[in-house]
Parts: sequence; structure tokens; C-alpha cells
Amino acid sequence: MANHLTPSELADEMNMERREVISKCMEMGVPIFNGRIDKTLFSTSLRESGQLGAPAATGSRAAA
Repeated sequence: MANHLTPSELADEMNMERREVISKCMEMGVPIFNGRIDKTLFSTSLRESGQLGAPAATGSRAAA
């Protein structure tokens, strides 16, 4: 499985438009080297910026 994808490939995997991927990279400071983007860095940056839903937390709930 490739980790460095073109903006089009990454857009397909993230259910986004190609231009949106490039725009988000510029906003978040995710580098594009030789036309490729690190998928892990991109998705982590999106999650940390609150633009991508974080995985559901598991474990015990606090008592009400």
C-alpha cells in the first residue's frame, strides 16, 4: 500500500475533490514533494485541525 499519493489519488481515498486536497495541504502546511503527498501526515493534520472526524472513543463512560 502506497503512503505517498498524488492529489488525485488522495482525493479519491479521502472522498474529497483534488483541488480541496491541494488547498488543505497549503492551509495546514503539509508539503507536496514531486507531486506526491504523505497520506498519513495529511489525514493526521486534518484530524488535528478538526476538519476530519476523529475515531470514536472506546472505553468506559463517565458516571452521570
